[in-house]
Amino acid sequence: MPQVTLTRRYRFSASHRLHTPLLDEARNFEVYGKCNNPHGHGHNYLLEVAVAGAPDEVTGRLMPLRELDRFVERVILEAVDYKDLNTQVEEFAALTPILVPTTENLAAVVAARLAREWPAAFPASAARLEMLRIHETGRNIFEVRVGPPERSEQLAQTSGEPPVKTCN
Repeated sequence: MPQVTLTRRYRFSASHRLHTPLLDEARNFEVYGKCNNPHGHGHNYLLEVAVAGAPDEVTGRLMPLRELDRFVERVILEAVDYKDLNTQVEEFAALTPILVPTTENLAAVVAARLAREWPAAFPASAARLEMLRIHETGRNIFEVRVGPPERSEQLAQTSGEPPVKTCN
């Protein structure tokens, strides 16, 4: 049976401030521009989650869509929707000021969370987490390729601590 990729879209809203005390105020503004507003700002994000594998020979489905939706809701959306990424999302709150909640870093956090939880949520599934994409704006789109199981294991082991990015 051929490999198929299934992509589902999810929406969430969140706010953040791009700022690090490791830089002075002038450099923060130079790097982050209006995203350095002391009061923060928000986005209506679009998250795409892609899974790949061979469809079941009996059902013809890669996986039950409802199960994937519940998984993404539980692991990601409950944690980020209508939240301040700086203070209400564990990975950023725990690592401030080191981890700035750029969308690059948000994508890495989301990938690590999904990769870490996937094996327990779908132990018998032929579907594997393949890729995720976060649309911050119509022009800013960030993608993380999860890929084969060994790459998923590497992401899962990061515990949501992606490398620091300096601009968005």
